[in-house]
Amino acid sequence: MSTYLDCWISVANALLPQALAGEPRLVEAGENGQQSLSGDSFAALLNGDVQGKFIVALDPLVFQAPLLGEGDDQREAWGEILREVAEAAAGELLATSGKKCNVSSLASVEPSGAATRVFQLKTEANSWNLSVRDELSVSHSEGSWKTEPPPGSNGPESKSELSPGVELLLDVELEAALRFGCCEMPLGEILELGPGDVVELDRHVADPVDLIVGNKIVARGDVVLVEGNFGLRVTEVATPQKRLESIRCLF
Repeated sequence: MSTYLDCWISVANALLPQALAGEPRLVEAGENGQQSLSGDSFAALLNGDVQGKFIVALDPLVFQAPLLGEGDDQREAWGEILREVAEAAAGELLATSGKKCNVSSLASVEPSGAATRVFQLKTEANSWNLSVRDELSVSHSEGSWKTEPPPGSNGPESKSELSPGVELLLDVELEAALRFGCCEMPLGEILELGPGDVVELDRHVADPVDLIVGNKIVARGDVVLVEGNFGLRVTEVATPQKRLESIRCLF
């Protein structure tokens, strides 16, 4: 079964090359468990089925490299990307093990103790040390997030509840899309958009996203990574009747 650390490594391998200039790879190095945590450290505080601190320590030299853009506050930018990785890892943990947790905060801390795993961020020209310390524990309470389908059904809603005519359409393929949020922009701002501009949406990064079919919301859930691709872990679904409204143009 996947641990949070396993999910964090998987997410970091996928997201860091996309987010950082030079597309650095995360390569394991050193003697795990024997090297002390050192460098500028950030601690993510997790609550839920998995609780405690997950600490990431970065080589101070990484802040002198423009991996996150020229002229930016590198420490603040690194804090934002590490929080994104931590939250995405929580989503992947939910998808792979059913354990639900959330990142309540991420803050700079003083490094202490031995590193659980030691890595290097490597580009073609440079490398920087990165180590993590896993101080998480798994809650054994009955609060683990699970959804069990009713006995004798094919899922949350049985296909037998649908009308006979609808069954003829069950193999029709429809285009589905994820909506992370939206915003209203003046036409002038849209025409002035250019590479590097940031458009702020009306949804927090930890909020569920919408699964859209035919301009209708049919489900909501958490974004996860599945073998390097984005996926959706469904947490809410509309009733079958509401979902059918998205394909009413087929009738």
